[in-house]
This record gives sequence, structure tokens and C-alpha cells, in this order.
Amino acid sequence: MTDAISRLPVFSFLWPGMLWLFALVLVLSAGYVWLDGRRRRRQATVHDLTLKTVGVAIKGGATLRRHVSPMLLLLAMAALTFAIARPQAVMLLPSRIETVVLVIDLSGSMRAQDIQPSRIRAAQQAAKVLLDALPAGVSVGVVAMAGTAAVAQAPSRSKDAAATAIDRLKPQGGTALGNGLLIALTTLLPQTAGDAERLMNGDTAPLQKPDASRSGEAVTPGSYSSGAIVLFSDGESNTGPAATQAAQLAAAHGVRVYTVGVGTTEGVVLSVDGWSARVRLDEKVLKEVANATAAEYFPLEDAAQLKRVYRALNMRLAFGKREQVEITAFFAALGALLATCAGLLSLWWFGRVM
Repeated sequence: MTDAISRLPVFSFLWPGMLWLFALVLVLSAGYVWLDGRRRRRQATVHDLTLKTVGVAIKGGATLRRHVSPMLLLLAMAALTFAIARPQAVMLLPSRIETVVLVIDLSGSMRAQDIQPSRIRAAQQAAKVLLDALPAGVSVGVVAMAGTAAVAQAPSRSKDAAATAIDRLKPQGGTALGNGLLIALTTLLPQTAGDAERLMNGDTAPLQKPDASRSGEAVTPGSYSSGAIVLFSDGESNTGPAATQAAQLAAAHGVRVYTVGVGTTEGVVLSVDGWSARVRLDEKVLKEVANATAAEYFPLEDAAQLKRVYRALNMRLAFGKREQVEITAFFAALGALLATCAGLLSLWWFGRVM
């Protein structure tokens, strides 16, 4: 309930001083109530006199439709007054996303079968379902991540090419979660290659903030609306820079990193090449990456959740930008429509316009 309320548009006004005109609407409303009351009293007097003199009751009196046109007219005036104040609302708008980079974890732990048929297959299925749901014209890239990371498919508008690249992926050894995110970031924004290389080489010096002199505003997490990264992983990593460091670099450039947790928190014992270990879904690091970049984390604990995850992801990718929009035209049109309806109803019912 609280989350739904937080998504409601927040209103502001360019000319808030004009809101005093609502007082005129209130005065007209009070005047209508007073005139209607006086008319009722006069009708009651006529009715009593007629009944006493001729003994005939006059049918009629106030009916509901007598008040419909005046009420619509008052609502029209209120809407037009609202429009005069030039209202604005912060609304969630289409982000016009141009590029999505999919990062798929191919580490040994992704062989686990706590999700059927396996974690890696579930991740591939989820990536392909999301690929199909993306609008035409969006470029999609694929990054394969294991002990190292590499671009399996450069961003392309060909969904078939991306799907083929996803199908070719096979589990490997090692997990470099940070490297996978950094390769995806440089694929999306080549200008981040310098900082990404420093992190891969173990340099933990503070990151340079991107130049914001053109816009005059500092880059905030999630502000880059032209592209996003989607990571499918169980969250485990044993080599390379920390995933949170890569997330900080992405956040510094406004890039959102949506994370999909593949596996179960209880985990399963995995036996490969003579060794056994319990592998679990590490939600903590995946949530930290998503939160740092103003994105969102989605758990994929079983195949039945696949549709829910891709629908939520597709919605976030399609509508991920909040902007302040002037909505004066909406209230002006509403006022004109209400006034027109009031006039037409009055003409139809009573043969006059008000």
C-alpha cells in the first residue's frame, strides 16, 4: 500500500497564486445552493395555495437531472481554474531505452539443479524471454562471465543473433562477477574503459566522477536512460574486483544494473570432477549491486517465476524515467468537455442552454 502511494504523481504549480480563483468557484457553488433553496420555498408555497384552493396536487418538484448540468458546469470551472495555475506532476515516463546488455553467469555453481533443469538453463531461458519482450529497435548485447568475462555478442538489433549467442553459452570454471559487470559497462559506455581497467588491475583508488559540466547537474544513480544492464547470476564470486566496486562505477555514470538471482537460498550440494560443495544463492551481493545503481533485484527461485520476473523487468526497462511534466492541457480539455456536456444535457432536457 505504501509503495503504491509513493508511485502516485506529485503535483506542483507554475502559477500557484492563481489558485485563489477557486474561491470564486466556491462562491458560485454557495450561490447556486441559496438560489435552489429559495426556488424550493417558492414552489412549496405555490403548491400549498393550489392544494387549498382547487384541491389538486402539482406533480414535479426538484429532480436529480435538474442539478446535473449546474454541477457539471461548476466542475468544469474548477478544472479550468486548476489549468490556469499551470499544474505539473512528476510522472513515470517511457525511458526510450536503446541498449540492454545481458550478463549471464557461467560459473561452475550454475550447474546446480536446485532450479530445473539447472541454474544456467533457467538463466538462459529468462534471458531469452526478456529478449523477446523487448521492443523492436532496442540493441541487445550478451556478456559471458565465468573466471573471466567476454562479450559473446556485441549490441545488435538482431534478436536472433542475441538468442544464438545465449544458446551457445556453456558452464565454465571460476566466477568473476565484478569483471562481468565491468565488461558490460564498457560495452554500454566505452568511455568507462579506463576506470574499468584500473579496477580489473586491482587499483582501488577513488573513482573519477564523469564530467557533468554540459548538463550543469551531477550524475545521479539511475539517471542514464538510454541503456541498462541485466545480470543473471547466483551471486557467488571468487576472483576479480568486487561486484560492489563495479556497481559504484556504473552508478557514477547513471547506469542501472538489474540483478536476477538464480538459485535458492538453501542451496544444494554440487559434485563436479570429484569435489563436492554446497552452493547457495547469495542475494546480499545482488541486492547491493541493484540498490547502488538505483535498479531492482528479482529472485528466480523456480521456473514458475520466470514470467513474473520478465514482466517486471520489461516494465522497469520500458518505464524507468521520472520527469516533471506540465499537465495544463489535460485539465483544460477536461474543463471544456465538462462544460460541453453540461450545455448539451441542459438543451436536451429543458430546451435551453442553462
